[in-house]
Amino acid sequence: MASTDTTVAKDGGTGGSGGGRDRHDLAGVEAGLDALDTVQTGRTPWRTTLVQKVVPPVVAILLVVAVWQALISFGVVDDPTKLPSPGDVWGEVENAWLQGELLGYIWTSVSRGLLGFLLALAIGTPLGLLVARVRFVRAAIGPILSGLQSLPSVAWVPPAVIWLGLNNQMMYAVILLGAVPSIANGLVSGVDQVPPLFLRAGRTMGATGLRGTWHIVMPAALPGYLAGLKQGWAFSWRSLMAAEIIASSPDLGVGLGQLLENGRNTSSMSMVFLAILLILVVGIAIDLLIFSPLERRVLRGRGLLVKS
Repeated sequence: MASTDTTVAKDGGTGGSGGGRDRHDLAGVEAGLDALDTVQTGRTPWRTTLVQKVVPPVVAILLVVAVWQALISFGVVDDPTKLPSPGDVWGEVENAWLQGELLGYIWTSVSRGLLGFLLALAIGTPLGLLVARVRFVRAAIGPILSGLQSLPSVAWVPPAVIWLGLNNQMMYAVILLGAVPSIANGLVSGVDQVPPLFLRAGRTMGATGLRGTWHIVMPAALPGYLAGLKQGWAFSWRSLMAAEIIASSPDLGVGLGQLLENGRNTSSMSMVFLAILLILVVGIAIDLLIFSPLERRVLRGRGLLVKS
């Protein structure tokens, strides 16, 4: 009908604004199809990347530091035990670096967090598929997963210490209990949004069982699954920080959570702020280096992100 109306508008001149809208809609559809077929071979100019992605966060950080320093300089907060100056926190960074401990703090927590997240990924993915594809399992386990996802991660630390003791196994158990429900629920949400037409087309082409899951269900559910992975990492990181703050032992080493607790025990606000900043930096770095590229690749593959 759209093409007929357009033809009438061209030939008879009576299409009016309706014909113009039809032509505009048709052009939009064609542009969308072209976007799906577009393959970017060139790289984004470094100046564009610098202006669009590097400068804004740097400006925001500088603004926060300026406001922070202004609160100290103008005497709004004149108690260093309540709010240390940026210079005091930087001095804490230099001291930890010169003592060779800064990278150790970061690596202790990052290695635990990434390994725990990979374990949660290995457990949460098949669990999510099972819940999404088997009706009885969804009825039995689905509400439990949702309840576990809303349970604060810190609640698992005391029982994990009692069950497993003060060791790395306890840390990983807390991470798993915090991250697995998020990963599984994210995959369930993604599978629920797969169009039934995709599944019927897959069965027609012989993609059933595990083959259909691998070639049809998982690719179609990828956006929801990726959202679950991002949330699962956030829960992994938060769970680990809670475990490191509460459970301390010389055998566990000093991670970022333990560094935060050490600052509290010694009433060193500069150490507390150092730990908080490092926790934020690691969380942001993991998102920028791992999850953001994955998300852009998924969106670009679906024609939703032509330029990046």
